[in-house]
Amino acid sequence: MATKTAWAATITASSSMPDEPDATAASSGPDDPSRRVRIPVISVRADAPQFQIAAKNPRRAELVASSGFVLAAASFAGFGAAYWQNYSNFWLAVTFSVGFAGLGYGMVVWGKYLMPRGPFSESRHSLVPTSAQREVFVQDFASRGKVAVERRGFLVKTLGLASGILGVVLAFPLLRSLGPLPGKTLRQTAWRRGSYLVDVTGRKIKTGDLEVGGFTTVFPETDIGGAYSQTMLIRVDPPPASGYLTPPPQFAKQRATWAPQGYIAFSKVCTHAGCPVGLYQELTKKMLCPCHQSLFDVTDAAIPIFGPAPRPLPQLPLYIDDEGYFRAQDGYDEPVGPGYWERGND
Repeated sequence: MATKTAWAATITASSSMPDEPDATAASSGPDDPSRRVRIPVISVRADAPQFQIAAKNPRRAELVASSGFVLAAASFAGFGAAYWQNYSNFWLAVTFSVGFAGLGYGMVVWGKYLMPRGPFSESRHSLVPTSAQREVFVQDFASRGKVAVERRGFLVKTLGLASGILGVVLAFPLLRSLGPLPGKTLRQTAWRRGSYLVDVTGRKIKTGDLEVGGFTTVFPETDIGGAYSQTMLIRVDPPPASGYLTPPPQFAKQRATWAPQGYIAFSKVCTHAGCPVGLYQELTKKMLCPCHQSLFDVTDAAIPIFGPAPRPLPQLPLYIDDEGYFRAQDGYDEPVGPGYWERGND
């Protein structure tokens, strides 16, 4: 009630002033008492009698506030660890919530118990302040900063610790969401010398699993379901005079043994835009990419005969082991994937 009364008195005093000062007031100096009014302003000088804080034990209040900041720092660090390790959303929510709760708790305790309590007021000239008044204002302003920050160094450090960890942790989603580094995946796949050909369930493929004209998607046992390693295994009816699928002349020497008993394997990653070449036409012996209709001739080293694909599909060299299982002689001898490789990017 006392504060409201003071404000009412101020408003009354201000409204009672004439719109145009008379000649006497105009000739009076800026320090004329007749031109002074009471306007509440902030004054937080430590030596002022009205300077008080709510805490009876400031050191204890400071420790309580700092405990909130330390809890926040630990929780934000826990959030970062949980995010990096792909923990469940429950732990992400708990650590993030506790972190902000601790940060808010510390700020509330700091503001409620350790900041100066008002109301504060002082007499100010209603017009342009004098040099002495400006100096007093600057001192008051500087004093407030010292009270809020410099005199609470421990609080500032713990708040900085929590805020710093939060800033670092917030960068984790950005970095993690970019996905793993490509490494050498653009140049080589998981196929290695001796790799078994397995289906998506991990079952090893052996002779007799496919009928003539049949096909299936296979992977190395170390990368089941891998996008870069996916390969189409096709059983093509071999020429009558040979037990092998005869390669075209330009690959006759290199690929003479790559397609045993009429089985041949090509990368499913289209050389145009990377779509999976998932269709095989038995009658024409062509592989078809459903995205942009690139057509590859299986009997001619998967050379594209239609569509935008710029180069053949890489062929996986096969052999059949003593138990009848299909295995890779080696990995692909060229990079799989889109026509990036045709632009001279070594």
